[in-house]
Amino acid sequence: MSHPLLRAARRPLLLALAGLALGAVTLPVLAQSDFPSKPIRFIVPYAPGGTTDLVARTVGQKISEKLGKPVVIENKPGAGGNIGMDAVAKSAPDGYTVGMGAISTNALNPHIYKSIPFDPRRDFTAVGMLGYSTIVLQVTPQMPVNSVAELVAYAKKQPTMNYGTAGVGTSMHLAGVLFAQMTGANLTHVAYKGSVPAINDMLGGHLPMMFENLPASLPHIQAGRIKPLAVAGRSRSPSLPNVPTMAEAGLAGYAVEPWFGVYGPAGLPANIVATLNQAFNEALALPDVKEKLLQAGFSPKGSSALELANLSKQEYERFGNVVKSSGMTAD
Repeated sequence: MSHPLLRAARRPLLLALAGLALGAVTLPVLAQSDFPSKPIRFIVPYAPGGTTDLVARTVGQKISEKLGKPVVIENKPGAGGNIGMDAVAKSAPDGYTVGMGAISTNALNPHIYKSIPFDPRRDFTAVGMLGYSTIVLQVTPQMPVNSVAELVAYAKKQPTMNYGTAGVGTSMHLAGVLFAQMTGANLTHVAYKGSVPAINDMLGGHLPMMFENLPASLPHIQAGRIKPLAVAGRSRSPSLPNVPTMAEAGLAGYAVEPWFGVYGPAGLPANIVATLNQAFNEALALPDVKEKLLQAGFSPKGSSALELANLSKQEYERFGNVVKSSGMTAD
């Protein structure tokens, strides 16, 4: 047993050590209150020039102005968006790396890839919605069809017919699989590494048809270089008011509506989530941002972090059932 005087002498030392330990715990929290204190990396898991790239750069500029720090857009395409979102999942949970997840990366891909490096149910923190895109079924002007019914009849006369998308496992790939399943047309999927190379092949006459997110195709549609036949959503696009939905074109019950949201890695502190969520929602509400995105065929829509988390969970479960019934695979 130690002497009372020795115990008394040790007390200040123990208090000092306890204070150091407490400081070690509280220092990161204090640092988080300064967020952001350096540039934020915003990973886009697709190639430049597509819908995600347009939205990220438009909104990212406003986020930078609001938070007073640069927002650096980093394109990391590959594996249907899995490579970029894996980088987000494996980043430090400090708010300085976020990514643009989507219906594909956070709901569809885990069901169609045999191996995926992350689990969207546990490896991300939802930050907030960005909005919705419109998928358009489009063909080259040289194709002798002007409606979905004519396209289906034409395709059924061919041994097979190629259609392109921005990649395996994308919402456009899903749209093509559902189209072939519902029409009975013998279609072959040609996966590109992003929207731009696929559209370039279509413009060059090497690809007869595509399922594509509208923002990337809209300028070419408006110029008459690509012919739209239908949109995949439940309602017509304000950018293409004269183009019917798939349901209106005869495919009752057909609907694929791509959504996009911002995610950080798992364990992102609540105060950082709140700061980022507020900045993204305020940016999306700016009139010039809304106008630019709407003109490009993208429908901006913010949300709470919880709303995005719930949507991600619901869509993950829904597409698990779709994939099982369709046999869709990325491998």
